[in-house]
Amino acid sequence: MKKREFLRITGVFGAGVLLAPLAACSRPSKALMAAQPIGGQSQFEQLPLPYAFGALEPRIDTLTMEIHYGKHHAAYVKNLNAALAGGGKFDGLNIEQIMALLQKDDTAVRNNGGGHFNHQLFWDILSPGGATRPTGKLAETMLRDFGSYEAFATQLADAAKARFGSGWAWLNLGADGKLFVSSTANQDNPLMVNIVDRPGKPLLGIDVWEHAYYLHYQNRRPDYVSAVMEIINWDKVAARF
Repeated sequence: MKKREFLRITGVFGAGVLLAPLAACSRPSKALMAAQPIGGQSQFEQLPLPYAFGALEPRIDTLTMEIHYGKHHAAYVKNLNAALAGGGKFDGLNIEQIMALLQKDDTAVRNNGGGHFNHQLFWDILSPGGATRPTGKLAETMLRDFGSYEAFATQLADAAKARFGSGWAWLNLGADGKLFVSSTANQDNPLMVNIVDRPGKPLLGIDVWEHAYYLHYQNRRPDYVSAVMEIINWDKVAARF
């Protein structure tokens, strides 16, 4: 699908100007993505984890969570605010609008804005509780588009395992209403319509940077991916859908 058609359907722009977040990316995004006015300028804030650092044990260990959230994600937020401090074309936009406006050479905002969005989504769709399999309309759509939950899970895991180096694997909703799996390098994500091959609304993402799993799994990325699939909260994914 052409980029302009995707943007039109998902409501990212109007009259040639970015006006609304991509497909109103779920309820958590309102707090997750809004820039807060601090000291006279807009600043993004890192939301608290919705569970304790150790709540995802044994699949994700406590120390990894403390470092991943407290250092890596926190650094993305700090560096994003620094990159936006001078104003410019991103001034006053929420994070989803920024993602849609990014060009390949917007390096600092691309890396750190993507890092903030991706991680906040990641924390939100993981849970020590919640539905462990999709139900309702999401399950029906997954059956239509993938053939079965098992086929989807295999495709997502394969995308995560095959991503060379650092990056993410995604379940997305396309502008055509169909679900699809993709992967992106580094901190890119499917909201970056000017950068990725196939844009979409990310419903869930799996972080496959080594810092997400190396303390516990070392180089066994497939084991980590399998573990993450066991702690996806499908209630949260369905809410985004």
